[in-house]
Amino acid sequence: MEEVFFQRITQLKDQHQKLLAAANKKIVPDNGVFSRYKNPVLTASHTPLFWRYDFNFDSNSYLMERFAINAVLNAGAIKLNGKYYVIPRIEAANRKSFFAVAESKNGIDGFKFWDYPVAIPETEVPDTNIYDMRLVSHEDGWIYGLFCTERRDCSASEADQSAAIAQCGMVRTKDLKTWERLADLQTNSPQQRNVVLHPEFVNNKYAFYTRPQDGFIEAGKGGGIGFGLSESILNAKIEQEIIIDPKIYHTVYELKNGLGPAPIKTKQGWLHLAHGVRNTAAGLRYVLYMFMTDLADPAKIIYKPAGYFMAPEDEERVGDVSNVVFSNGWIADENGDVFIYYASSDTRLHVATSSVAQLLDYVMNTPGDGFTSFETVKTLNRLIEKNLAKTMSATN
Repeated sequence: MEEVFFQRITQLKDQHQKLLAAANKKIVPDNGVFSRYKNPVLTASHTPLFWRYDFNFDSNSYLMERFAINAVLNAGAIKLNGKYYVIPRIEAANRKSFFAVAESKNGIDGFKFWDYPVAIPETEVPDTNIYDMRLVSHEDGWIYGLFCTERRDCSASEADQSAAIAQCGMVRTKDLKTWERLADLQTNSPQQRNVVLHPEFVNNKYAFYTRPQDGFIEAGKGGGIGFGLSESILNAKIEQEIIIDPKIYHTVYELKNGLGPAPIKTKQGWLHLAHGVRNTAAGLRYVLYMFMTDLADPAKIIYKPAGYFMAPEDEERVGDVSNVVFSNGWIADENGDVFIYYASSDTRLHVATSSVAQLLDYVMNTPGDGFTSFETVKTLNRLIEKNLAKTMSATN
């Protein structure tokens, strides 16, 4: 039996190494805006074997998984010292999530987890669950991680064990190894999800993009992407929160919406990637959309294409929570390349690539939403007329 035990270990390690070494290939043709890749960059199977198995024969002679990983998803992202880093949400089989760092030389494949997960210090009231970290390198010299901290709603009855309160937890680091826990962000909203720190000071204050909600799941009269300022980061408090991108009836963001990663600064404005949610007969559908805000006033939207930027396709539609794409991490490289890390169906992490030039073209030149079927047809007809006129002039 001991011989079989070690044979199985060898097989597991060989399979795992092949998975980590697999090259990722771009899917062609693409839509001209971004390119998808064939393989997810991280899955539950990419996590280290020594996280999941006890390799001691005496204590685990059947070589069972002792710590099961359910999913790897929703990753913050940053480039440091020439390497690409993601900090995904790792969900264990017990539903508890935690963070871990994975690094790659090219940002497309070869991602490998560090040996140990990230140990996020607790506050006086322990987090029951933490997830979806946004990473931002701020001009104050720190790297901040903003994440959702979830705790049970103590005002709920014992019969309701799903009632929860979500708030924005914050940590900071210089090296992704040592993390300092800061106080949770304070706002006037009873619930906060998907909070993002702006990478620069605004009026000498820390600026936050928020998503105020009435309930843990339902936005209620709240919702939309908010914006607010705080004097300090150590005990950050937003006194006034304004909605800069509201939810709107019969759009891809009619039920709720929230910012993804921190915006990318360009000469034309701040590029934003966000998620929008609508309800369908099959359940909630999450897609990604984009907009741009003014350089001097990041709370002012100046361009916003209609509809979604990215929606789930093919096998991306299937998973723990189907029909979902979600992103809270992207990297703008020095040469203008952009790596967009997105999760599909709360199960696995993918990458798509584009460029600042392509994203600017998309955001600035794609028509906005007229919010009615009639206006939609008018927009389409303008494109049809333009193309037909060009065709006719070419044949004359």
